[in-house]
Amino acid sequence: MESLQAGSDVVFVLLGAILVLFMHSGFAFLEVGTVREKNQVNALVKIFTDFAVCTVAYFLIGYPLAYGIDFLAPASELAVNNGYELVKFFFLLTFAAAIPAIISGGIAERARFYPQVMASIIIVALVYPFFEGIVWNGNLGFQAWLEATTGAPFHDFAGSIVVHAMGGWLALGAVILLGARQGRYSRNGNPGANFAPSSIPFLALGAWILTVGWFGFNVMSAQSVAGVSGLVAMNSLMAMAGGAIAALIAGRADPGFLHNGPLAGLVAVCAGSDVMHPIGSLIVGGVAGALFVGAFTLAQNRLRIDDVLGVWPLHGLCGAWGGIAAGIFGMEALGGLGGVNLLSQLIGTLAGITIATVSGFIIYGLLKKLVGIRLSEEEEFNGADLSIHKISSTTH
Repeated sequence: MESLQAGSDVVFVLLGAILVLFMHSGFAFLEVGTVREKNQVNALVKIFTDFAVCTVAYFLIGYPLAYGIDFLAPASELAVNNGYELVKFFFLLTFAAAIPAIISGGIAERARFYPQVMASIIIVALVYPFFEGIVWNGNLGFQAWLEATTGAPFHDFAGSIVVHAMGGWLALGAVILLGARQGRYSRNGNPGANFAPSSIPFLALGAWILTVGWFGFNVMSAQSVAGVSGLVAMNSLMAMAGGAIAALIAGRADPGFLHNGPLAGLVAVCAGSDVMHPIGSLIVGGVAGALFVGAFTLAQNRLRIDDVLGVWPLHGLCGAWGGIAAGIFGMEALGGLGGVNLLSQLIGTLAGITIATVSGFIIYGLLKKLVGIRLSEEEEFNGADLSIHKISSTTH
C-alpha cells in the first residue's frame, strides 16, 4: 500500500508539473499576440531559453537554497519513494521559471537578450528561492514568528505572492530602468503611436492555455493525492469567471482586457484557493479583473510605465490583492475554513513585495551599468527578431 501511495503521489505531482510546464507556452503566446510582429520570434525564444537555464540554476542552486535538498546523491537514493522528490522538484521548477516568463512580458520589444538571460539565472538561483524557502519551508523562522505574533503563519497555498507578486514587482524595476519603447509617448507625455496587439488570436490562445494549466498550478499544489481538494478547483473556476466578467465590463469588451481578466482572477485566488468559499473566490476574482483594467490604464496613460503586457498590474498588484484577500475571505465568518489572519497576510505580502522590488532594481540596475540592458535605437526600430535572432516570424 505504501508503494501504491507513493506511486500515486508521483503521478499526481508529475501531471501538475506537466500542466504548469504547458502554461509556459501560454506565457509565450500571450506575449506573441501582444507585441508587434517584428518582436514575435524574440518572445518565443526568450520563454524557452529562460526555462532551460532556470532548470539548471534551480537544480544546482535554487532548490537546495530553498529546501536544503540537493541532487548530488547516487541515483539509487534519488529514486526512493518512486522518485517523489524528483517530480516535486520538477513541479516547483515550473513555478520558479514562471518568474522570468512573467518579467519577459513587461520588458518586451526593447530588452537585450543575454542580459535578460543573466537576470533570469540570478533571480531563479537566489532571489526567488530565498523568499520561497521562507514561506514554503519555514526558513529563517519568519513563519514561526508570524504564527507566534498573529496566531497564524502567512498563508499562500499556490503562490499569489511567492510566484506572481514576486514576478510582477521584480518586473517593475526592469520596466522602469529600461524606459518606454520608442514612440510610445510623445514629448508632452501623452500616448504616442498605436501599439496595438499584433494578433488577438495568439493573445487569446495564450490566455486559454494559461487558464487551463492554472488548474494544475492550483489544485496540484496539494502535492499529494491525499491532500487534493475539489474546493481548490471550484474556487479557481469561480475566480476565473469573476475576473473575466469584471474585465469585460470595466474594459468595455476590449479583447485584450477580457482575455487577461480570467488570469487576474486566477492570480488573486492562488493564495487562498484552499480556504475560501466559492462565492468569496468569485468576489476576489471580480475585484482582481477590475483592478487589472484600472491599474493597467493608469500605469500606461498616467504614470507612463511602459509595461507591455501589464505584468505589474496583473501579477504584481493582483497577486498582492490575493495575498491580502486570503486573510479576509478565508475567515470562517465569511464562509472560509479559517486558520488565516489578516495581519499575517499583510505582513507576508509586504515582505514579498519589498524583497522583489528591491531585488529588481538592484539586479537590473547593475546589469544596466555593467553591460547594458536595452537594444540600440536602430535595433529596436528594426525589431528584436531581426536584430537578435536574424529572422522574422513570417516570410512574405
